[in-house]
Amino acid sequence: MKPLGLNEIRTKFLEFFASKEHLVMPSFSLIPKNDPSILLINAGMTPLKPYFTGAEKPPS
Repeated sequence: MKPLGLNEIRTKFLEFFASKEHLVMPSFSLIPKNDPSILLINAGMTPLKPYFTGAEKPPS
């Protein structure tokens, strides 16, 4: 097996989950948009906060 680069690993990871009918979303910035309650994203859940709070409807 040939060594894989970072982009190849990321692509395979995303393709795997997409093949299981998961929604692949674009990457998020480390500095949250429109959220003064947090300076930096400290967990992968922060970009999804609008969906948890009901402020936005999540994509399906």
